[in-house]
Amino acid sequence: MSETSTRNFMYAFRKLAVETLSIREGSDPEATIEGIKKDISFKGHAAWILIFSILIASIGLNANSTATVIGAMLISPLMGPILGIGTAIGIHDVDMMKRALKNIGIAVFISLATSTLYFALTPLNLEQSELLARTKPTILDVFIAFFGGFSGIIAGSRKEKSNVIPGVAIATALMPPLCTAGYGLATGMYSYFLGAFYLFFINSVFISLSTYIVVKFLGFPVKTFIDRARYRRYRSILFAFLIIVVSPSAVIFFNVIQETRFKIAVDAFIKENTAFKGSELLTNKVTYSDSLSVIDLYYMGKKIDEGQIVFLNEMIPRYGLSAKEDELFPFTKKTEVRIHQEDGQDVDIDKKFAQYSNALHVNLLKDIYTKNDQLIKDKDLKIKLLEKRIFNLTKEQEDTLHLDQLSKEIHFQFPQVKRFAISDIKIQSWEGDSLISVKSPVLLLELDEEFKKEIKQSEELTQRTQEWIRIRLQNEKIKALVL
Repeated sequence: MSETSTRNFMYAFRKLAVETLSIREGSDPEATIEGIKKDISFKGHAAWILIFSILIASIGLNANSTATVIGAMLISPLMGPILGIGTAIGIHDVDMMKRALKNIGIAVFISLATSTLYFALTPLNLEQSELLARTKPTILDVFIAFFGGFSGIIAGSRKEKSNVIPGVAIATALMPPLCTAGYGLATGMYSYFLGAFYLFFINSVFISLSTYIVVKFLGFPVKTFIDRARYRRYRSILFAFLIIVVSPSAVIFFNVIQETRFKIAVDAFIKENTAFKGSELLTNKVTYSDSLSVIDLYYMGKKIDEGQIVFLNEMIPRYGLSAKEDELFPFTKKTEVRIHQEDGQDVDIDKKFAQYSNALHVNLLKDIYTKNDQLIKDKDLKIKLLEKRIFNLTKEQEDTLHLDQLSKEIHFQFPQVKRFAISDIKIQSWEGDSLISVKSPVLLLELDEEFKKEIKQSEELTQRTQEWIRIRLQNEKIKALVL
């Protein structure tokens, strides 16, 4: 290829790239500014639309319905003042900036008040995955908001409008974090409130930032000119502010990466080192911490001896699960392996509730027996152990719940409960000359002494606990009583 041909090809390629990627052509700055100004205010119908969309989103989070949450984001008018802030900064319009800040404040207040009221009144304020997903923002959320903001303002600046804005509202998820923040206020979970509100804040900031960049790039008409010295000072303040805003999310993201890498290493460790002749690993539980992490291994069959436990702990450093002296960013400082094996004795449980400890083993063994039947047909020893264990336990024990999991949930939902027990109580009553006996499931609660003195609050807690346990266990007959 000659030099002339090469030059012509490069010229044609550059022209094609410019025409394909140019966003200046087809933009309408004046109409865009006017349109954004109209969408800033939250008065009359806009305020009511916001209230209803918040209620829909709260119900969606409550019911763990992704479709409902998406629907709420589609009708939410929250994008207006956020785009207004970025545009006002880009065109140096102080009045527009004041209006946008005022209205985003009004929108946040309405949203928090509505969602807090909803979660305070609803009896079904359980934590669902849709809600929990908004409590720990990471730097990935920053990128989503940043690129989503670019899409929104570029689409909004066209003479021919498109349907991009609703998609941006869904991707950047402005509505669910405010609902989650309201849940945190209603339930006293202030860590949830801070995490969710921080997610909304960084979404708003970076949508505004991308709007500002596009407004500057497209050369929107500036309302007030400022000298270069002041402009550089304002830009420095803006960059410092952005760094401060994004830093916590970067730290959270780093911790998420560390935990993910830790769990990958743990999976490899368990797969390659935990098989011992005559013993069967039933399940495992991994507890992560940047200081001390724990791997709990649950075995059946031949007892795991001290030598095998020492071997497992000696293998830990080879998988990077314990920090080296010169390691800069270890997964965790130390990881400890703990062995749990049925030995006929109850461990780490109050004697009052010892009768329920076998429930964990029943559920676990029955699950293995049912779900993995095809895999264990040729393992005679495992089948005999399972059948013997299930045969010896009473029907009452078979129906008993996974107490450890239920204990965590009750402690989390109702921290005033000091202890609890679930049992079938035989209730006897006379009907004429006949003595009738009926078994009824009862949740016995022991409350903190200070809380127990408040009779009205104790009665309300008992009622809420009864409603929760009935939903949790899908049993409308359970009654909650205070000891």
